[in-house]
Amino acid sequence: MTMAFAQLRHLQESILGDNEVKSTAVVKYSAVPPPAAYARLQEKTDLKLPPANWLRGISQLGQTGATSLGTSKKSKPFASFGMAYDFIDCIGNDVDVVSDSENIKKLLKIPYSKSHVSMGVHRIGRTLLLDELDIQELFVTSSQTGDWNWLKELYQRLVDPKWQRKKKSREHFYQKAILSKFLYYSINGDCAAEAVPTPIVQPEENQIEVEESWPAPLRTPASVPEDGNPQEQGLKNDFVRNILWTFEDIHMLVGSNMPIFGGGKYPAVSLRLRDSNKPINILTGIDYWLDNLMCNVPELVMCFHVNGIVQRYEMIKTEDIPNLDNSSFSTKVVKDIAQNILSFLKANCTKEGHTYWLFKASGSDIVKLYDLTTLCEETSEDKYQNPFTMPVAILLYKVASNMMMKKVQNRKHYGIIRMLLLNCIKLLDKERHPQFVQFIASANYMISELFQLNEPPKQDENGSTLNENSDDSYSEDEDIPEDSDDNGSFSNGSDPSDDNKAIAVIRSVGELSVPEKYKSTHQIRPSCAFPVCRDTEERCRVVLNYVLEGLKAVDGSIKKESDLPAADPSIPIPLKYADESECTGHEALQKQIALFLDKVGPVHATIKLPSQSGMIPNTWQYQMKLNLIFKASRAYFVLSDAANALQKYGRSLRYIKLALQSLDAYCCLINNLSPEVLFFLSQCLTLNGDIQLMLAQNASNRAAYQEEYSYQSREDQEILHSLHRESSCQALSWATELYLDLEYQLSVSCKCYEAANELLRSCERKVNVVEQHTQVLKRLGNSRNEVGVFYMNQSAAIQTEGTGSKGITALEQELWKKSFSYFEKGIQDFETIEDETNAALLLCNTGRLMRLCAQAHATTGTNLKRGEFSPEEALYYNKAVDYYLRAMRSLTRWEKHPAVWDSVKWELSTTYFTMATLEQDYAPLSRKAQEQIEREVADFMMKSLKYCDTHTESARQPLCQYRAATIHHRLASMYHNSLRNQVGDDHFRKQYRSLADLHYNKAVKLFHLLKDAPCELLRVQLERVAFSEFQMANQNSNASKLKTLSSALDIVINSEYPFQLIQSELACVQAQQSDCHEHREGNAPENDSSTFNEEEILKLVNMFETRLTFLLFQLIKLLTTKRKSSGIIDDQMALKNYKYAYSTLLRATADKDTSLLQRVEVILSLLKQLSS
Repeated sequence: MTMAFAQLRHLQESILGDNEVKSTAVVKYSAVPPPAAYARLQEKTDLKLPPANWLRGISQLGQTGATSLGTSKKSKPFASFGMAYDFIDCIGNDVDVVSDSENIKKLLKIPYSKSHVSMGVHRIGRTLLLDELDIQELFVTSSQTGDWNWLKELYQRLVDPKWQRKKKSREHFYQKAILSKFLYYSINGDCAAEAVPTPIVQPEENQIEVEESWPAPLRTPASVPEDGNPQEQGLKNDFVRNILWTFEDIHMLVGSNMPIFGGGKYPAVSLRLRDSNKPINILTGIDYWLDNLMCNVPELVMCFHVNGIVQRYEMIKTEDIPNLDNSSFSTKVVKDIAQNILSFLKANCTKEGHTYWLFKASGSDIVKLYDLTTLCEETSEDKYQNPFTMPVAILLYKVASNMMMKKVQNRKHYGIIRMLLLNCIKLLDKERHPQFVQFIASANYMISELFQLNEPPKQDENGSTLNENSDDSYSEDEDIPEDSDDNGSFSNGSDPSDDNKAIAVIRSVGELSVPEKYKSTHQIRPSCAFPVCRDTEERCRVVLNYVLEGLKAVDGSIKKESDLPAADPSIPIPLKYADESECTGHEALQKQIALFLDKVGPVHATIKLPSQSGMIPNTWQYQMKLNLIFKASRAYFVLSDAANALQKYGRSLRYIKLALQSLDAYCCLINNLSPEVLFFLSQCLTLNGDIQLMLAQNASNRAAYQEEYSYQSREDQEILHSLHRESSCQALSWATELYLDLEYQLSVSCKCYEAANELLRSCERKVNVVEQHTQVLKRLGNSRNEVGVFYMNQSAAIQTEGTGSKGITALEQELWKKSFSYFEKGIQDFETIEDETNAALLLCNTGRLMRLCAQAHATTGTNLKRGEFSPEEALYYNKAVDYYLRAMRSLTRWEKHPAVWDSVKWELSTTYFTMATLEQDYAPLSRKAQEQIEREVADFMMKSLKYCDTHTESARQPLCQYRAATIHHRLASMYHNSLRNQVGDDHFRKQYRSLADLHYNKAVKLFHLLKDAPCELLRVQLERVAFSEFQMANQNSNASKLKTLSSALDIVINSEYPFQLIQSELACVQAQQSDCHEHREGNAPENDSSTFNEEEILKLVNMFETRLTFLLFQLIKLLTTKRKSSGIIDDQMALKNYKYAYSTLLRATADKDTSLLQRVEVILSLLKQLSS
C-alpha cells in the first residue's frame, strides 16, 4: 500500500453540545490530498444520471473501492489489525480502542437503535481491537471458503438455530448509487450528466457483496516474510485516513473513509445527501456528529433532494448538530455511553489472545459477550478453528517486539512483554501453523532475553529477596470494583438458560445511559508481574527452557533426510571423565589449542554453504539458531560461575562444558566471530581455567566432584542434541574433561588462560577488554606459579627420598627446568600488567627453586657425610639472592605491600644465613684460605643481619630476634676461635678479642628477649666464661688473673635467668609425669609447649657445674695467696663465701641420686648467694 503519511495534527479541543464534551483529533495518516472545494450543484440536478467521471477513481475521494458506494463501506473483520500493524507504537499502552469509525458509531448508538450489533473484540495489552462480524456476509463467505463455519454453528447453537440469509432490498442499493453519483458530481461540478446505463446490480444468492472478508494470503500462506510485513499477509489498512481521537478520557485509533471537502471560510466540511421527505432522526444526528468529531470537521453541508432531484443546501456547525429538530440528543449521555461500554469491555475481555464476541440481536435490549476461544476449546473438532488466531498472534508478537526495541525501556514493561509473547506462543501451534514457526522461535528467544542472567537478586530492608522487576511491575488489583463478581461481569440476577455461555451480559441497553453505571478503571488488569526467581540457578533454568523451545521450533522447520533422531530422555549423553591413560600428553594438548584458535580466528571467509543440519546462511532459521545457541551459552556460563562461587566445582565444570559446547556449535555456523563473541569466549575459557585450578587444589574431594560432573538433566540433553545437529562439539573437549592426573589438570588450567589471552589480543582495545585482559594475565601468572610450585615440590620430594650418593638425576633436572620456565613466564605476565606484588612473589618462588638446586648440589663423601661447601652450591645460592633482590626492587618500598616485603626480606636473610652457616660449618679449605672463609662468612652474616628486622612488632619478630642472636653467637664463636688460632700479630688478636666480646654481648641481649631459648643463652654464657678462661691463661700476674676470674664469675652469676626458665620447664614436666602416674593413665603426654631437650640440658648443667667449680677453685686459690700478703677484710669475706659455695657444689655433684631439677635448684641458690 502506498502511504502518504501526512501528520496533520489538528489539536483543536472542542466543547460541544449542551454539555461540556472534550474531543481532540489528530490525523496520523491520510491517503488523500488536502480537501478540495466541493461544487454546489444547481437545483434540479438529476442524481439518477451518472456524471462523466463516475467510478474513475478521483484522488480527492480516496480509493475507488472506498468511495464508490458511499461512506458506509463495510469493514472487514480484520480492519483493526491493519491499523494496529501500521501504528504499532500506539498498541498496548497509549490507545484504549482501535476500530473502524463505523463500529464506534454503532456502539455509541446501541441505546437508541434496535439494530443488531455483532463485533469481535481482542485485547492486546491495554488496547481493545474492535471489528465488525457481519453475520450475513461472513456466513455467505463461509459457504465458499469454510472459514466461518465454526462461528455459524456457534451462532445457530447460542442465538438463532433457524438462521437464514436476509436479502437486502432494492432501495438499499438505489440509495448507495445516488450517493456515489452525488459525490462525483460534487468533486467535479462542471461535468455534464451523461445518459449511460446505470443498472442497479442485485447480488445473486451466492454472490458476495463486497470484497472478500478473509484475506487469502493469510489463509494459506506459502511462507512468512522475515520482516513480517502485514501488507504481504493480506492484513491491509484500507482506510483513507487514520485518526487518533480522544473523546473525553478515552483514546481511540479510528479508521475513516468519510470524504472531506473544502468549504470557503472553513478548512473542511463534510458533505451529506438527504431525502427531503425523510426527516433527520436521532440516529442520523449522532452519526453525523460523531463523524465530524472523529475527523475534526467543524461544519456539515447537507444537500436535500426529492427522488434524486437536487433541491437545496444547508450548512450546519458541528456543535449545533445535537440540537437539530427531531434529532436532538445529549452529548453528555453519549459520553456516558462510551465510558460505560469501554468499562464493560475492559472489565470482561481480560485474556490476551482470546476472541470475544459482543452481540445484540435485532430488536433486543440485551447485550451479550461471549468468549469464542473458550467455546472453541470445549470441542476437540478441528473444524472449530478461529480465523483470528494468526492475526492476533502476529500482533501480540509485533507489539512485544516493538517494546523490546525501544531504547529507553522501563523494567515494568518486562512483565507485559513476557505475557504478550507467551500468549503469542500459546496461540500458534507448530503442527497447525508451520508457516509461523519463526514467530514461535523468536518469541521464545525474546522471552529469554528479558531475564537478566547475571544480576544479583535484590533484597528489601528486612533482607528478604525481591523480584528484580517487582519495583516496577504492573499491578492493578487495587482497582478491581468491589461489587464485581469473579469473572468481571456486571450482570445482576440469575442468568436465563440461553445466557449460560455468555461471560457477561448487559440486561438493558438503557443502563448504558446511566452515568458510571459500569464504573471501572480504563486499564485492563493483566497478570503481567515478572516472575520471581529464587536464585541465579532458577533464573538461568527458566532461560534455558525458553531457549530449548526456540531450538525445537527452529530444528523442526529444517527439512533434511538425514535429520538426527529426537532426544531420548532415557539415554543420557555421556559426560566422561579422563584418567591418566586417556591423557594425550602436552604436545597433543598444544596442538588442539592451536587448531581451536585457528578455527575462531578472524581471517576466514564467510560461510555460504548449508550447515550440517541443512540450514542455509542468512535465513531466519540460521540467524535465530545462532541467537539461541549464544543465549544458551551465556546461561550455562552464569550457572557455572554461580556453582564455582559455591565451591561446587564438579557441577561448575559440567555447566562450563555445556557453555563451551554451545560456543563450539556457534563457531561451526559462523567463523567470522564478532568481538562480543570472542570476548565472551575468553570469559568462558577463563572460568574453565579457574575451575580446573580449583579442582587440582581440592583433589581430595574428587569423588564428589565426579558425581556432580556426571549428572545431566533432560533439558540439557535435549539442548545438546540440538547442538549436535550443527557440530560434534568436541573442539574444546581438551579443556572441559574431569582429569585424574593432577599435573595434566594444572596444565589444562594454564592452557585455558593462554587461549583466553590469545583471543583477547584479537579484540578491540576497549575498556572492558583491557580489564578482562588484565584479569586473564593475572590468572595466567597465578596458574603458571601453581604449575611451577607443583614441579618444584615434586623435585623436592625426590631429593628428600633419595640418598645423597646417587647424585642429581635427569628427572630432577627436567623438573627444575619446567618449574623455572613456568616461574619465568608468570613473572613476565605480572610485569606486563604492572602487578609488582605478584611478580615479587613469583621471584621469591624462583629464589626458593634456586635454593633447592643448591641443596641438591651439596657434596657427599664416601661415608655419606656432608662434604665441603661446593662452588655449585654457592652459584645457586647467589642466584637465589639475585631473585630475592629483584623481588625487593619490584616492590620498591615497604608501604606498597608490607606482608610481601617482610616475607621477601626474611627469605633473603635466610639465604644469606644458610650460605654463612654452610661455609662456616663445611668450610671449603681445599679451595680457600681460612682468612678468606672467615671474611666471607662475616660478610654473609652481616647481610643476613641487615635484612633481619628485630625491631618491628610482628608475628615473625621472635624468629628475627632468634636469628640475630644466633648470628651474633656464631660470629663471636668464629672470632673466639680465630683468637685461639692467631699467633704473633697482636693487632689481629686485639681486633678478634674486641669483636668476639662485642658479638657475645649482643647475642646475650637478644637471647634475653626470648623466653624459649634458655639453652642457647646458657651456651653463650659458657662460651663467654671459656673466653675469659682463655684470656686468663695468657696472663702472668695474680692481679690480672683475679680480675679476669671475677669477670667470668659475674658472667656465671648473670646466668640466673636461663636457669629459672629451665627450672620452670622441668617442674612442669615433673608435675605432668606425677599426674599421669597417679591416674594410671600410662606415659605422660607429649608436652607441646616444651622445646627443651633434657639431654642437652643435662650436658649444659654438667658443663656449668664444671666451669663454676673451676672458677671458684681458682678464686679461692688466688685469694688465699693474696690474704697471706694482705689482710683485706673484703677479700676474707669473699673467700669465705667462695669456699662455702665450692663445698656445696662439690657435695651436690658427688650425690648421684640428685635429680636434674634438684641440681638446677642448687645452682640457682648458689648464684643468689654469690650475687649477694
